[in-house]
Amino acid sequence: MKFSELVEKRYSVRSYTEEAVDDSQLNEILECARLAPSAVNLQPWKFIVVRSEEGRKKVCSTYKRDWIQTAPMFIICCVCHDEAWVRKYDQKEHGNIDIAIAAEHICLAATEQGLGTCWVCNFDAVKCSELFNLPSNIEPAVIIPLGHPADEAKPKTRKAMNEIVEYVDDVKEDKKCGQVYHCNDCGADIYKHMVFCDKCGKKLDHFDFED
Repeated sequence: MKFSELVEKRYSVRSYTEEAVDDSQLNEILECARLAPSAVNLQPWKFIVVRSEEGRKKVCSTYKRDWIQTAPMFIICCVCHDEAWVRKYDQKEHGNIDIAIAAEHICLAATEQGLGTCWVCNFDAVKCSELFNLPSNIEPAVIIPLGHPADEAKPKTRKAMNEIVEYVDDVKEDKKCGQVYHCNDCGADIYKHMVFCDKCGKKLDHFDFED
């Protein structure tokens, strides 16, 4: 599976079957999290795997949504703040960035295994820390339910490419060196190096680059 296909396939699963996650699948997912990059390679994280009935009830008590109770297990992704890199210029701590990278590795690895996940951040982190006896330097940042999906993906709604990407002047100058083509959907100028149309956001194909 191409990476772009994997990204397209991943979605937020909010209903799970009762089927358990195999240990081999879980281990591969956790290995992908372990290999995630972090600032200065400090790896300021801890992953708490929750599979028991008692543990699952604790997790569910921190997030008041019925759907989460269908998940057969959870991974609580935590930041170890005393281990995180701090940028000297503005004292910005990068622990939250590092754990977000690792958490998405988990979600993508689960998708590749045919499993479902969901980012859950709107939970009571203080209560979660108390229930799982976490020390003060470790913060639960995101809860990821993990299991076999019982629902289906809905069409993704994302901003158009031209809304989120800005080319700096030197790149724009490079564009002028190539032949100008036109998007078949909106007629905007396009160039051979482009993947998406800057104006309408369409993914370009070979038909757009025909003379």
